[in-house]
Amino acid sequence: MAENHTDKLNSILAQCIEKQPKAQKQLFDLLSPKMYAVCLRYSKDTDEAKDILQEGFIKVFGNLNRFEHKGSFEGWVKRIFINTSIEFYRKAQRENIVDNIDDVPEKPIDPQTISLLKVADLMKLVEKLPKGYKTVFNLFAIEGFKHEEIAQLLGISENTSKSQLHKARLFLQELVIKENLK
Repeated sequence: MAENHTDKLNSILAQCIEKQPKAQKQLFDLLSPKMYAVCLRYSKDTDEAKDILQEGFIKVFGNLNRFEHKGSFEGWVKRIFINTSIEFYRKAQRENIVDNIDDVPEKPIDPQTISLLKVADLMKLVEKLPKGYKTVFNLFAIEGFKHEEIAQLLGISENTSKSQLHKARLFLQELVIKENLK
């Protein structure tokens, strides 16, 4: 059964490389829900997520001939979307969009506060993080990048990455407390 899926995907990819619109739509329909979720994790709002999704698919279709069939195709595509999201983040930094980080309390993180959340609830709270925090948190906690890699990707120091992650966790903890009080 997996072989049929692989054969079908390879057929769609071959047609996409030939720029056949029907195959491009099939590939878009197949991947867009998961890739949109990736875009939402890194964007400031749904409009930006849609822009990232569009830009990501332009890159996917433009680079299909570079996919070497080593590892999963979906993993290759996801990496393109993560990189596209990071490009949007860098562009926002260049435009001097600064998140206000002064209102984050400096106190120890209570691991139980966050561990009691369901994944869906946590992801809703992650959406409320300032963009810098959210980007580092997603790269570290969701995607599994190390601080050294995050620093290189975002053009920041490793210590800044660690600090942003720490502050994101504190911010999330405060959000959890506020949400539970309501």
